Amino acid sequence: MNITSLSGLRSTLRAHALYRTRRILARRRSTAFSANGDDTAIERIYVINLDRAQERWNTLNRELGRLKDMEGRSLSTITRRFSAIDARYLEGPPPATLLEPTYTLAEQLLVDPHPRLDVNDATWATRITMTPQEIAVALSHIEVWRLIVASNASFTLVLEDDAYVTRTCMSVLDRAWSELRSGQGLDDAVDLLYLSYQETGEDEARSRTRPALRRPTRGLWQLSGYVLSRAGAEKLLSLLPAHGPIDLWMNLQFDRLSVRMTDRPVIEQRPGIKSSNSYSVLPILAKVGAIQRESPLLARPRPTRGPIVVVGAPGTGLSTVAEALSVLGFRCISDLTDLPPGELDTLLRGGRRRMFDAYVNIGSLGLGEVERIASKAPMRLIVTTDGTSATADVLGEDLDTPQHHRLVLPVDELDPWERLVRFLGCDYPIHPWPRQQERGQRRITAGTRSIEDMALSGHRLAWDASPWIVDRPAWRGVSFESSPPPGGGRMPGGGGADGDSAAIALRVHPRLDGSDWYLRDDTFPSNRALFRPDNVTLQHGSPASLTLRRETNKVRELTGGAIASRRSFTYGTFAADLRVPSGSGLVTGLFLHRNGPRQEIDIEFLGRDTTRMLINVFYNPGAAGTKLEYGYRGTPALIDLGFDASAAFHRYEIEWRPEYIRWHVDRVIVHERLLWGPTPIPDQPMELNVNLWSSESTEFAGPLHERALPAVLEVASLEARCLPGHGEEVVWRKGLAS
Repeated sequence: MNITSLSGLRSTLRAHALYRTRRILARRRSTAFSANGDDTAIERIYVINLDRAQERWNTLNRELGRLKDMEGRSLSTITRRFSAIDARYLEGPPPATLLEPTYTLAEQLLVDPHPRLDVNDATWATRITMTPQEIAVALSHIEVWRLIVASNASFTLVLEDDAYVTRTCMSVLDRAWSELRSGQGLDDAVDLLYLSYQETGEDEARSRTRPALRRPTRGLWQLSGYVLSRAGAEKLLSLLPAHGPIDLWMNLQFDRLSVRMTDRPVIEQRPGIKSSNSYSVLPILAKVGAIQRESPLLARPRPTRGPIVVVGAPGTGLSTVAEALSVLGFRCISDLTDLPPGELDTLLRGGRRRMFDAYVNIGSLGLGEVERIASKAPMRLIVTTDGTSATADVLGEDLDTPQHHRLVLPVDELDPWERLVRFLGCDYPIHPWPRQQERGQRRITAGTRSIEDMALSGHRLAWDASPWIVDRPAWRGVSFESSPPPGGGRMPGGGGADGDSAAIALRVHPRLDGSDWYLRDDTFPSNRALFRPDNVTLQHGSPASLTLRRETNKVRELTGGAIASRRSFTYGTFAADLRVPSGSGLVTGLFLHRNGPRQEIDIEFLGRDTTRMLINVFYNPGAAGTKLEYGYRGTPALIDLGFDASAAFHRYEIEWRPEYIRWHVDRVIVHERLLWGPTPIPDQPMELNVNLWSSESTEFAGPLHERALPAVLEVASLEARCLPGHGEEVVWRKGLAS
C-alpha cells in the first residue's frame, strides 16, 4: 500500500481522463500474447474476481475481448476467472504454511521509507496484524500462483478485477516483450514483470528514449496487473509462508527474483470503484506520528425516497438489523414502544421532514400504521423471522406493497449482508455483521423540565453532518426507561460516590504505571505533540503532573503527557480531580475513546479560556472490528463553569449509561445527552484517557503561545466505576503513587 500518495484533484482528473480514452487504443493486437503454445509468449490470463462482484468480471472480460493476440484471436479466449477468497468467509487464522498474518513496521519502512521514521529496534519490534481483507487478497494471489505452476503456460498475466487496460498498453507491452525475447539488457530470465504499480518516493522524470523495461530501484505497490513466469511462481511458492500484505512481501523477495517493470504503468485501477480493502498499517503510522495531518473523514447521510420499516417477532434479530441499517448509513431509530412526538404523525402523513430513515421494532407501528405509511410513500418493508413466526406470512398477504419492496430476513440467514444490500441497493460492506443482544421495546418517558433544560444547556458549536446525528432546533433526544442491570443489583447514580459501587466485586488501588493504567508513548494526527512517559511525573502523596514542553523529535516539535486505562469499559462513571493549565493552544482532555468503530465521550479544556468546559460525543455504529472512523468536529458544546479551572482542583465526571450521558462538575450535573440527542449513545467498550497536548487547528484551540510552555496538568485522582455486570472498578489517587 502506498501511504504517501495523495489523490488530489490533478491525479483524479488524470485517472478519469486515462480511463475515458482507454478505447482509443494505439494498438489492439500484441505479439506478447499467444494461444498456440509459444513458450516465449503470455499464454494465460487469470482475473481475480469476487463472486459478489460479477459485474467487474463482465466489464474486464469484455475489454479483453476487444484485444487480440499475435494470431488475431481475442484475449478472452485465454482468460480464466479465479473466484477470489472472500474476507467475509474467513474463519480462524490462515494456513501457517501459506501466510503469517503479521509483519513489522520496519518491513513497511524498508519498502516505503518515511522521512520521520527510522528502521531500528523499535520499528522491528512493532508488529502489525493484517486485516481480513489483506489476508484474503494474499491467499487469492497465492492460489493463482499454484494454478500457474500446475499449468503449461510459460508466462501468465494476473489481473485484479478493478483493473483496466490503458490505451498505450499493447504498444508498450510489445516493446517490452521484444526486449525480453531478444535478451536486450537482461542477464537472466524474468520471473516477474509489473505492468501496474505505484513507486514509493518522489516521481522521476522519464526520458522518451528509455527502454520499455527497467529494474525496480524503489518499492512498488499494487498488484492490479503483473506477468508471472511459471518459474517465478515456483520461486514464490518456495519462499512461503508470506507475511504481511502480499504486495509488501513480494517487494521483500526482489533480491531472490528477477524482477522488471514497464517504463510506465500500462494497467491501471478503474477510477470511481470504491476499494473494499482495509489497510492495517495506517493506524500504526498515525500512532507513531508519521501522519501529522489528515483530511476530515465525514460520512454522508444516505438519501432515501421513502422510509424503511422493520417488523418481526421478539428474538428474530430486530436489534441486529437496526444496527446493520445504521452501519449502511441509514438514520435508524429502534426498539421503542413509541416514536418521539411529531415523528409518527409525519411518518403517517408521508411527510418529508422525517428525522429518521428507518424504523425498527417500534411498538406503535402496527399493521394499520404500516399500511398507511405504505399508501403515502414508497416504503420498504423488512420482516425478520425465526422460521416459525407467522408474521411474515400475514404481512405479506395483507399489505398492498410491491414484492420488490418487501424482504423476509431469517435470523439464521447465512449471509444476511448479501440479502439486505441487494434489497436496499447498497454496496456490500467490509464490516462484520453486527449481531446484537435483543433490546426489546423500551418505554419512552416524558423526562423532566430540568433534564430537558440540561439537554439544551451550553453554547453549541459547529457539528458534523452525519447519518448518526440529528440536527434539529430544540431537539432534545429520546428519553426511555432504563433496563435492570445484568444479574440484578442497583445501578450507580450521579456523582460516583463510593457507596454506589458496592455491587462491584473487585476494588483495586493500582500504580499509574501498573497493570491497570499505562503512560502513552504515541500520538495522533492533528496533535502537535508526541506523548512520552517521561512527561508524566508521579510522586507519593502528590498529584501526578503531565507536562507539555518544547522538545523536538523526528515526528513532532513538542512532547506531552498522557495516561490511559489498560482495560476498556462499557457504561459507568469516569472521573478525575484536575487542575488544568491555561494558555492559547493548550488542550487538556478527559475522555473515553475507541476505534473500530470510533466512539468517544469527551471533556476538554481549551487553554485560551479555562472558564469553560467543552463536551463532545462521536458516534459510529457497528460491532467490534467495524472500520467506521467518521467524525471531524463531532457534536461539541461549551459549558460555562462559573470558575477558572486553572486556579484550583475540581472534580469532573462522565456518567455513561445505556439511556443517557451526563457530565458532572463538582458532583453537580451540568449537561445531559439522551438517545439521538443528537447522536445514539455510544455502546462499545472504551478506554479512559487523560492527556495534555496542543492542536494543529488554531480554529479549535488557538495559536500556541510560547509563554504558555512548559505547561503542566495536575491530576489528583482518576477513577473508572463500571455499572454492575459491566466490569471492574479502577481507581488511582495521589496518595497511592509510588
